[in-house]
Amino acid sequence: MRPDDAFTVIILAAQRAGRVDPLAAEEGVTHKCLVPLLGASLIRHVVAALVSLPGLTEVRISVEPEVHEAVMAGLAGLAVPVRLIPSADNLADSVYQASADVTGPLIITTADNVLLTPGAVRRMLAAIGEGADGAVALATRASVLAAHPEGQRNFYHFADDSYSNCNLYALQGPAAMRLVESFRTGGQFRRNPMRLITAFGLFTLLLLRFGRLSLPGAARRLSRRFRIDMRAVVLPDGSHAIDVDNPRSKGIAEGLLAKRMPERGSRAMAEREVSRAN
Repeated sequence: MRPDDAFTVIILAAQRAGRVDPLAAEEGVTHKCLVPLLGASLIRHVVAALVSLPGLTEVRISVEPEVHEAVMAGLAGLAVPVRLIPSADNLADSVYQASADVTGPLIITTADNVLLTPGAVRRMLAAIGEGADGAVALATRASVLAAHPEGQRNFYHFADDSYSNCNLYALQGPAAMRLVESFRTGGQFRRNPMRLITAFGLFTLLLLRFGRLSLPGAARRLSRRFRIDMRAVVLPDGSHAIDVDNPRSKGIAEGLLAKRMPERGSRAMAEREVSRAN
């Protein structure tokens, strides 16, 4: 696709049902996507990363209705069309609801993906432009540790390298939506191996477990299983694999983001130290 071709972004921002997010509680806010970082909410950082992208028609945020007003207030002043969509009780239906009536490419990410960059989104759109139905962004272990040695502790070990998920996906067309079904039960694959088997097939998992499957090989197997052209996009900047889940990762993301905007970052970090001292 051309750089200015139209696309839509979906940001999945809902919390797990029936659970108060510990980080939100610690920060004194009602919802995780409202957690402050360098003077702005997590969700604002994600949306702000999208503003400069040509072709962006709309950002659709899937989140609980009770925080719609607070989310919109936190996005004031950003020059991008935003629509809030009530979230469903699972990721798959949240994506379906948020993508209703969208005909062009979709970029899907999460509200805690504060280190997202326009360049990463462009790489995902390029994969779609080359003919992929779907794409998933990953970063190598080396690049993640280069960004920060404690930035990420979870990696998928393939025959060619170890990779971490960057919570960034691209989909194009109805066939690609079959991939969304993998996340109907919540996507907590590490906690429930049967979900992995259902989504990706036992033989594929055995090859992965014994180090016999490369990342390109895994993409080909997933393509066959879901009957789509699925691509793995390896992002060179490992910070894309670092999201905000707890105080440790929040501090890491805050430091990395402060380096990208030194003046604002230094001011916010100083204010935080004063607050702690008091």
